[in-house]
Amino acid sequence: MSETQIEALNRAVEDLRLPFRSAIGSSALLAVGALQNAIFNSANFSLIATDDKGIIQLFNVGAERMLGYQAQEVVNRVSPSDMHDPQEVRARAEALSAELGTPIAAGFEALSFKASRGIEDIYELTYLCKDGSSFPAIVSITALRDDYGDLIGYLLIGSDNSARKRAQLLLKDAVIAAEGANLAKTEFISSMSHELRTPLNAILGFAQLVASSTPVPTVAQQRSVDQILKAGWYLLDLINEILDLALIESGKLIMSKEPVALADLLAECRALVESQAVQRQVSLHFAPMDSPLYVKGDRTRLKQVLVNLLYNAVKYNRNPGRVDLACLALSPDVVRITVRDTGHGLSTEQLGKLFQPFNRLGREAGAEEGTGIGLVVTQRLVHLMDGQIGVESTPGVGSMFWVDLTRVAPAQADHGDADWAPAREAFIRDGQPVQTVLYVEDNPANLELVEQIIVRYPNLRLLSAADGSTGIEFARTYLPQVILMDINLPGISGIEAMRVLQADPLTAHIPIIALSANAVPRDIQKGLQAGFFAYITKPIRVPELMKTIELAVIQANADTAPPSRQETL
Repeated sequence: MSETQIEALNRAVEDLRLPFRSAIGSSALLAVGALQNAIFNSANFSLIATDDKGIIQLFNVGAERMLGYQAQEVVNRVSPSDMHDPQEVRARAEALSAELGTPIAAGFEALSFKASRGIEDIYELTYLCKDGSSFPAIVSITALRDDYGDLIGYLLIGSDNSARKRAQLLLKDAVIAAEGANLAKTEFISSMSHELRTPLNAILGFAQLVASSTPVPTVAQQRSVDQILKAGWYLLDLINEILDLALIESGKLIMSKEPVALADLLAECRALVESQAVQRQVSLHFAPMDSPLYVKGDRTRLKQVLVNLLYNAVKYNRNPGRVDLACLALSPDVVRITVRDTGHGLSTEQLGKLFQPFNRLGREAGAEEGTGIGLVVTQRLVHLMDGQIGVESTPGVGSMFWVDLTRVAPAQADHGDADWAPAREAFIRDGQPVQTVLYVEDNPANLELVEQIIVRYPNLRLLSAADGSTGIEFARTYLPQVILMDINLPGISGIEAMRVLQADPLTAHIPIIALSANAVPRDIQKGLQAGFFAYITKPIRVPELMKTIELAVIQANADTAPPSRQETL
């Protein structure tokens, strides 16, 4: 490097010091010089200056400390790229080539390419030390130019990135551990849900049969069956809530947002809460609506929210007491639902802790049972429906909870399980050929339930198998029009049995319906992707089961396109 170039480089480095001189008067030049020396001789970061060819010309104390070289060992001898991981330098060259569409050589040219074009550049690379060790670094590179704008070198400012990398690794390990814990929790919840759904399937299934039996139940019997069904379906909703808790916490719970008729929903909520209110001598008063109101939300989740608020209003009320529920259109776009009680009320301090998980506001030793998470889940569900929830309370007088939701146009009400006759009629018309349904199920109660459902249809015949292998044998022998398949079977699973049947040309055309207590969303998705015609979760809803069987029979008899996929929850 010529003396002229060295002089120009020194001037460029000197230019970095000019802001200090322009900011203060001449009387402080000695202090400025001390500050400059402290910067350029700092051991906390490296300063490396090169000529325009990339050969090192300046190597400060920080660079010596970090890399282990003395300045005289590298000045006029090597390039900074010789101290970087060559594979990373090569990868950077390839990335820049792809980004800018320009052939770029490896080495220092790759490191300095963007800086030479006036583009500020900061990158992460691994520094290689004299003793063979290495450490991750963040490097900023700036082009240095003379008074005429000609490129005369580069300035590289580097800092040790080891602490940040260690933190990233610790964070990564923590994320992996958290994901493992979440997976274990999901597996536990899935298993628990399956065990709860199996007996509940029998309770709700046989209750549906009693409700639709001949002769028709008496008024008292029908009232009792209705209570079993209402309580059972709500228990199912709570099981689903447990399944969704992990998704709520992670922000991944998917909510349907559709028009919900408040009048129908509130009638269901009242029916679920009324018996407890009577037992506690709390009167329920639901104010009539001036006109039908519909809100945007998830029907099941909104029912869960309102029942929880009503249960709390009854549980923590006086004896005797009163609960008032009202709906008011605050504006053309907002409906407010209020639940007011005559309980003991809450203090300001208690209100501040109301939505904290596992905080029962000092009532842990009271007679009322609870977990302290109901209101937390309620609040999060309301927010997921784009709503707001709040509370007003006066000690000694009572509390009033309110929920604001988006008002929408009227929509057809959901009649749920009111009638399953239309599905039945499709199978009892005169002249219809007998259709065979094979049910692969190892649980006797579940099998008996489906047997009692199918026996009501003269044109349906039911065969049963207690395991997957027998189910495959029966399917090949009897060639049923439809197969109902449990997932958790002894021996091979229902999914494995389905794959065997789909691979056999003799049975590949038969629609197979999953009938399972595995109700975690990923289980449903996995089943549908595997090839089931439909996936019905237990406890079964008789109308949905029969409608799905009807569609499968139509598909089997058409024997044309592959089965359409549908999900029945």
